[in-house]
Amino acid sequence: MRVVAGSAKGRQLKSPPSNKTRPIIDRVKTALFDVLGDRIPGATVLDLFGGVGSVGIEALSRGARHATFIELDAATADVLRENLRATRTADHAEVVRGDAFAYLTSAANQHRHFDIIYVAPPQYHGLAAKALLQLDAAPLTKPGGLVVIQIDPHERIDFAPLALRHFTLADERKYGSTLLLFYEHRPEDH
Repeated sequence: MRVVAGSAKGRQLKSPPSNKTRPIIDRVKTALFDVLGDRIPGATVLDLFGGVGSVGIEALSRGARHATFIELDAATADVLRENLRATRTADHAEVVRGDAFAYLTSAANQHRHFDIIYVAPPQYHGLAAKALLQLDAAPLTKPGGLVVIQIDPHERIDFAPLALRHFTLADERKYGSTLLLFYEHRPEDH
């Protein structure tokens, strides 16, 4: 696992201390950032299930202004902080150790906003759909903002029945056993 491009290009990231996380493989990460392209420079990014920070650190390396990482597991959060220091991106990052859903509630109450929110929770627990529904009920993006969901293609069925008020599926990309869903925050109705 390494940083693919930008100021920290080529730096190796430490792996998670257990198999509780599922880091994105470099090929999928490259494809993700090819899709995100010009949205990254100057962006604020929320890496909701941060793991060891691979996606948020990649965004910082490519010019994102700030990244917030939410990670429940203490040992994994420690590795994430080490990776931020090793890539020299820690000054533009915040690591919050805690529950992702509690963070969404707290951030909504504080009126925080992000340009891009990346959601890659543990698989097969319905957590990605739950997170999207919570973000739709109290968006942490402004119109034009993006929520990117990383799931196994078998989890796609969780998203078919979702009735969303603020987000629309703008793009969908499959890379082997990884499916990326790009939900854009719709312009407000006038």
